[in-house]
Amino acid sequence: MSETAAAPPPPRGTDGDVVIDVEGLTKSFGGRVVVRDLTMRVRRGLIYGFLGPNGSGKTTTIRMLCGLLRPDRGRGTCLGFDILTESEAIKRRVGYMTQRFSLYADLSIRENLEFVARVHGMADPRGQARAAIERLGLSGRADQLSGTLSGGWKQRLALGACILPGPQLLLLDEPTAGVDPKARRDFWDEIHALARDGMTVLVSTHYMDEAERCHELAYIAYGRLLTQGTVEEVVARSGLVTWTVTGPELGRLAAMLKGRDGVDMVAPFGAALHVSGRAEDRLEAAIRPLREAGAWTWRRGEPTLEDVFIHLMSDSRDNFSTGPQ
Repeated sequence: MSETAAAPPPPRGTDGDVVIDVEGLTKSFGGRVVVRDLTMRVRRGLIYGFLGPNGSGKTTTIRMLCGLLRPDRGRGTCLGFDILTESEAIKRRVGYMTQRFSLYADLSIRENLEFVARVHGMADPRGQARAAIERLGLSGRADQLSGTLSGGWKQRLALGACILPGPQLLLLDEPTAGVDPKARRDFWDEIHALARDGMTVLVSTHYMDEAERCHELAYIAYGRLLTQGTVEEVVARSGLVTWTVTGPELGRLAAMLKGRDGVDMVAPFGAALHVSGRAEDRLEAAIRPLREAGAWTWRRGEPTLEDVFIHLMSDSRDNFSTGPQ
């Protein structure tokens, strides 16, 4: 786990602390099931990571949770409101930050924030915008056109606009895609500050270091929820045994290992190779001749979150492939 991993989550509370509680959510488009029988619970004050490859159903799920999309089947609540019958009440209490910058590029930072404040009927829109600009560290850029901002500053502005009306739940759909590592780190520092103040945050991401900064996480692939829990729980539940291999011609070694009984995953990680399996005795039998050959250095290690997700993906089936679902 990286050194940027989040602190342990707050103690488990009562059902009154549950912000999202859904069961059996299913959604299809054009005859294809995009989300299938998804059940999840998110407690108040948590940063809940939502991971999965492109097309896995993350955005569709987020839109169902906040009342923008009605599920074909399933039930549940968000902020105590029924997602089927009380979607308008949910929308008024949720901040939703999409993947694409959705503010007006030809308005300044100040004008955008004032507009958001007016749309939400907030008192003193100018004062609200001014306070948000100071909080976001944008004072020197207040009159800069939003369309001229870098990716990191656009991200910061979009987050500020999202939290300006004081939502109870923040839904962030891959908010850090395409920004530099420093901007990503600053963004996550702000997210943790919001969570410490009691905000509940559900964030989808592709980055493993970001996943490790979440209190809890869920992994969805091809419409199915495959695992959820804390990082430690997800890794332990995988049952993987992992070896890290270094040395020459790792591509040749990978080709030799793939398909061997007992080897469930072979993946390059920088200048090393990760070799994993769920059955320790079968994995040991598969790799022993290659270890004894002496051409490579083998080191027993703990499986990483990325190891787990690569393994989960290898066992998943594309819901847009041909054949029975």
